[in-house]
Amino acid sequence: MSTKITDGREIRLTPGAQRILDVASELFYWRGIHAVGVDTIAAESGVTKRTLYDRFGSKDGLIVAYLEARDRRWRDLVTARLDAVSADPVRRVLVPFDVLPEWLAPSSRGCSFVNAFAELPEPEHPGRQVVVAGKKWLRDLFRELLAEAGIADPDALAVQLLSLHEGAIVCYSMADEANAAASARAAAEALVARAVHQS
Repeated sequence: MSTKITDGREIRLTPGAQRILDVASELFYWRGIHAVGVDTIAAESGVTKRTLYDRFGSKDGLIVAYLEARDRRWRDLVTARLDAVSADPVRRVLVPFDVLPEWLAPSSRGCSFVNAFAELPEPEHPGRQVVVAGKKWLRDLFRELLAEAGIADPDALAVQLLSLHEGAIVCYSMADEANAAASARAAAEALVARAVHQS
């Protein structure tokens, strides 16, 4: 298995590197990126710090690998579901909402990207760039799916759907609203149905 790191090069994930990434991913998500040092990651993964630096270059490289891996899993989940409902353009628009309960189920700390965005305030930080690209990807996906469904003004509605989607994640984790994803989906469906009717 391989993954991209900060400078865009591919690295092969040896078993040791995969352990480092797995452990770092858990620690970064549950404890926070800044709260976890490379000493802790190396100790808990049973791999030397030298191996960590050899494979990821730096802690920032490891942060990027963590965020990129989560982004890939999210995109794969969405695109796989899109393939399953390829014949219905309106249902396709709602797919990111349909997969949200499955995505949120194992977590209680909310969106790893929102958390990382708060911890990485420097615009040039490569991890922050992964986060921004991931959210823009979802907005652009909504826009594309709305256009496929024949919506006249997909840009404005794409932002509304993204806002509902992200709000559902925050409500689920911070306000302990177990049905936040279903509520957001219902609101999104109503918005899309109205837009279809008006188009």
